[in-house]
Parts: sequence; C-alpha cells; structure tokens
Amino acid sequence: MRPRAGSAGSTTLAFVESPVQLLNVLEWAHIHAHDGAAPGAGLTLVVLSPNDPMTRGQLRRMAELARDEGHSVRWEEARGGTTAPFHTIGGLAPLLRRARRIVMGDPFSRYVQLLLTITKARDLVVVDDGTATMEFVAQLARGERLVRWHRRGGRPGARDVLFAPVSASARRRLTPSDRRSVEVFSSMPIESAPDGVTITANDFSWTRDRFGPPRITRSADMVGTSLVETGVVDPDRYLDAVRALARAHGATRYFAHRRESVEKLHRLAAETGLEIVRPDLPLELIARRGPIGRTILSFPSTVVHTLPLALAGTEVRVAVCDIDPAWLTENASPRAQGFLSGVTGTARDVHRLSAVSAI
Repeated sequence: MRPRAGSAGSTTLAFVESPVQLLNVLEWAHIHAHDGAAPGAGLTLVVLSPNDPMTRGQLRRMAELARDEGHSVRWEEARGGTTAPFHTIGGLAPLLRRARRIVMGDPFSRYVQLLLTITKARDLVVVDDGTATMEFVAQLARGERLVRWHRRGGRPGARDVLFAPVSASARRRLTPSDRRSVEVFSSMPIESAPDGVTITANDFSWTRDRFGPPRITRSADMVGTSLVETGVVDPDRYLDAVRALARAHGATRYFAHRRESVEKLHRLAAETGLEIVRPDLPLELIARRGPIGRTILSFPSTVVHTLPLALAGTEVRVAVCDIDPAWLTENASPRAQGFLSGVTGTARDVHRLSAVSAI
C-alpha cells in the first residue's frame, strides 16, 4: 500500500456522490501522476453519502479501493437528517478554504454548488459523471443555468428560484478566468468546450492496469438503465424492449442500475427470465474483472462510452439499442429524444441496434 496522504495537509479536495464519480477521481489521479504532475499527492476524497442503500454499498467498496491507492477518504453522512447539511458544510469549511484544487463529480449537485461558494481554490476539475458531463460542457459554453438534461422544460420551481443565486455563483466559478483554471476529465465525446476549459481524455487506464483481463462467456449480458425511474421511458414499453432484446441475443443476465426500483426488477425477473445482478462496484470494474458476456447489450447511457474503453483489448462487443420515441412518457423532457440519440450516435466502438418492437 502506498503511503496515505493526511487530510490536514491536503491540497486537493474531491467531492463525490456516486461510485462512478469516485472511480473517475481515481482515474484522474492515475493519469496526472503518470504525467508527472502528481496532483494525487495530498488528495482527500470526500464522500457526500446518499441515502440509497445500493449506492452506499458501492461507495464503501470504492472507498476501500481509494484507500488502497493511498488516498485519504472522508465519509460524510451528508443527508442523514435535517441538520446534516449544516454539520457537513461546517466541518468541511476549513478544508475548503485551504484547498488549492477542487475536484467534483457532479457540477449539477446543489450540495457541490453550495460548497463551491466557500472555496477560493484556483484550480477546478470536473470528472466524469457520465452523459451529464456532455450537457454540463454544452450549457457552460452557452452561458445557461445548470439543469440536468432529463428535467422537464418550463418555469423553475420554488426551490429552483430560492437556489438560483447559489447556482449562478457556481456557474461563474466554473467559468475559466485569469484567476481560475477549469479542467474537464471525461471519456465522453466532447468536441468543443468554452474558451479556457481544458479537456483531458479518460481512457480507463487505472481500471485496465488494476483488473483483468476478464474471462469471457459465450452468452450475452444486458445493462439496465434508470430511464423509467427518471420518468423518461414508460415502464411497460421498457419491459417489452428488454424481453425482446434478451430473446433476440440470448441474454441471460441483467446488470441492474443502482437507481432501478426493486419492484421493476422483480417484474423483469418474473416476465423475462433474466438473472438480475445488483453489482457491488461500477460496471466498468465488474466487466473488467469478469466473467462477462461476449456481447453486452445496453440502451443509451454512459456505459456505451465507458465499457469499450475499460474492455479495450478484449473480444467483448458492446451493442446499444436506440430508444423508440413511442417509449417516452408524456412527462419526458422535450430534449430527451435528441439527447438520447446523441448519446448513441457519438459512441465509439459499439454496434448500433435499431429500436426493438414491443411484443
């Protein structure tokens, strides 16, 4: 084990709220250490823990890996009650004021935006939070307020109005200036960025160095999505699509997204015959460690970009199925279809499948 950096002398503070964000902080530290800049020295990872049990479990496993890499990890029960945010922010304030560099996994997070108002760090880094990173860069370039892509258009709600000054402040801090640098570390296909924003490619070299190559099975595996839970896709249409894909490609396992509901997963198991797997680590690590199917089936999501990188050099094929516009709910954001099509269309090294018909 490498020597652990103590939080007291930390110059880099990283805030993560999901397992994938934590994975990508490790990838970022690995890449920069290889470049000789070694920003991982003095890195303190702050986990702003959510309440969801599956996410918490994956975060704890990822925190163990981070400690094995020699990084300090600080676990914050950031949502553990009404007073939890005040305790968390108050406890982090001294670290925020001392930090020279802030790394964040979700610039859309209200928690992160609030923390950004405290720090005077001159270097800000946004590590991948999947497809949301593409939208963040686009909104920053257009000077728009930071809003997640699946949020329905229209007038902001009362909470949005109350938080607007903090969100506007965060957007200004995330805009490069002569006093502040901004880096985006991403595996997403970001073709253009605002002036002054540095784009660094994430090729999952840490994952490939630490794990695998995997044993490859003859069957196909399917990757779940939370598009039903976010109100974008109709649940019955989604179940029909999963069933059709599984039959057409001989899929036997379904790797659940950490946000998928228990009720939906029970229904999928009963009506499709798929084995439901709830991973204890991000799918990039699960796939790299194996065993994994020769074909991985997915709907438009982050993994159609990340899995080909994590599985580079193997014989695994990633296939992505388009979302039929008829599957969208009436509450889906008007931007949903175009965004999802863009996720599929920009994916590299994947096999593109047409949207399947409902059975």
